[in-house]
Amino acid sequence: MQRRIGLTGGIASGKSTVGRWLEALGWPVLDADHFARDAIGPGQPQTLAVLERYGEVVAIDGCAINRAALGRIVFRDASERAWLEQLIHPVVRERFDQALDALEDEPVVVLMIPLLFEAGLTGLCSEIWLVDCDEQQQLARMMQRDGLDAVQARARLGAQWPLARKRPLADRLIDNRGTKQELEDQLSRCVLAPP
Repeated sequence: MQRRIGLTGGIASGKSTVGRWLEALGWPVLDADHFARDAIGPGQPQTLAVLERYGEVVAIDGCAINRAALGRIVFRDASERAWLEQLIHPVVRERFDQALDALEDEPVVVLMIPLLFEAGLTGLCSEIWLVDCDEQQQLARMMQRDGLDAVQARARLGAQWPLARKRPLADRLIDNRGTKQELEDQLSRCVLAPP
């Protein structure tokens, strides 16, 4: 049976770093964020729906979406975020199903899904790894990485379940509070440990 690792965490907890490390091992990594970006790429039906709803506020040249502008809308308003998620999540789920069919002969596949619990996608996984850190680390990383102020960073953090709610639901916790070397050492042990 294929080992399907659901890799999740909170925003700026270090999922992408862990995903790149696992990919370097040769494990296929399917990225929900990548699928979501594709879903609102130029010419997609979801893109047209977003442009119809928000108009020039989020439009680039009338046919593409300014993701930063869209983010400012959906991270301020939970109902707008819910609308966008109901538009994009079915497409992301379909892309996962297609990719998993194509990778059915792989012994291990990593499904990197930030909203794994929130979107009810745990059924895709045989085990769940949670990349964990402290809330203050998440905020600092977001502010540095994305150029957000504290209010914007807190709004994005508030759009997801807190890590404290996710911890008891995970099969394995990946502690990303320390150095990159400590994270890599821990991942080496996780890879060698039985599922």
